[in-house]
Amino acid sequence: MYKILEARNLASNIFLMDVLAPRVAAACEPGQFVIVRIDEKGERIPLTICDYDREKQTVTIVVQTIGASTNRMQELKAGDSFRDFTGPLGKPSELIDEDINELKKKKILFVGGGLGTAPVYPQVKWLHEHGVDADVIVGAKTKDLVILEDEMKAVAGNLYITTDDGSYQRKGMVTEVIKDLVNNMGNTYDCCIAIGPMIMMKFVCLLTKELGIPTIVSMNPIMVDGTGMCGACRLLVGGEVKFACVDGPEFDGHLVDFDQAMKRQSIYKTEEGRALLKQQEGDTHHGGCGNCS
Repeated sequence: MYKILEARNLASNIFLMDVLAPRVAAACEPGQFVIVRIDEKGERIPLTICDYDREKQTVTIVVQTIGASTNRMQELKAGDSFRDFTGPLGKPSELIDEDINELKKKKILFVGGGLGTAPVYPQVKWLHEHGVDADVIVGAKTKDLVILEDEMKAVAGNLYITTDDGSYQRKGMVTEVIKDLVNNMGNTYDCCIAIGPMIMMKFVCLLTKELGIPTIVSMNPIMVDGTGMCGACRLLVGGEVKFACVDGPEFDGHLVDFDQAMKRQSIYKTEEGRALLKQQEGDTHHGGCGNCS
């Protein structure tokens, strides 16, 4: 069992939990994720690691309530426990393998959309701890849905917040802020890391490709087992079949087929849709998710 040490709301239907998970905390790196299960009959829920503390042996997750299982999870309090807390899964951010002195020469831009702010945070924090400043754009629909602002301010070189409705700081999409930073403020960036809804990442990548900024995205398609066996998180990247849980979750955003990924995610939700995907994908469709038989 994995004890919850802290549970608090960040925004409407978004909450944070610190979980005592010694083995995960000892091994995880920014960019990785865990799969959580409340009890033996509970749904397996993939969640990106928002933070970790090796000394306290804790891992921080941020969850948005979107269904029955996450609604149940939101009812848990400090002192309650998870049945399973599996990880770390996926590959860490490529940044942590780069030479620190080379990283310090680079101008890095992070873009977090909505809940995507949570997985952006550990990467920016890791860079800050190693003496590397990065610019960060956080986008949300409205002021009440902006999360981790204080935490991000403490580690970002510059923090820009924008809201769709203009209720806080800037008004508009994150792409408008990127344009402003590059075209009006004269900033140049060596790379961009964008994490958030697929549609947001798609349009960020269309813009950064036009601006000549290499871009990494963190893909969050439907996942079931998190080990590459089920095939639920199948993607096309540069025309090749990849699986987000083991090949990612980070990929070259300019090579990801976002339209295919979004369409597949929608189709996968129904039994008839899964049968169609099994037929279309043939040998590359693993079918081990238990939903395609």
